[in-house]
Amino acid sequence: MSVEFVYTHKAPEAIGPYSQGTEGLKGAKVVFTSGQLPMKDGELQTDAKKATEASLSNVLAIVEAAGGKLQDIAKVNVFVTNIEEFDEINKAYADFFGDHKPARSLVEVSKLPKGAVLEIEAVALVNDNL
Repeated sequence: MSVEFVYTHKAPEAIGPYSQGTEGLKGAKVVFTSGQLPMKDGELQTDAKKATEASLSNVLAIVEAAGGKLQDIAKVNVFVTNIEEFDEINKAYADFFGDHKPARSLVEVSKLPKGAVLEIEAVALVNDNL
């Protein structure tokens, strides 16, 4: 794994399935994904759970194409059009990442391309020597 989790008692606890921060190991290359809409098999997913799964799967596919793996994802940004779906998104996010908890931001926006309910982008720290 190229990512270490950062925790301090001097900042508030995370309120979801993510860490306060992450740091990379020396020598890791940085991979930035573009925002990924919740497309699966050519269809835009509109259910918050399915949309989260689809966008995260698309993000992971890009990280893997760069030589990385799920555990290399260090930071995730989630853009949603309905913050009321926060709990449903958190559950799908937690199921996807398991014990791996990248740093994360989740913000509500007024609109997304193609009328999507969410969009997810990530930063991964990939170390080819690990």
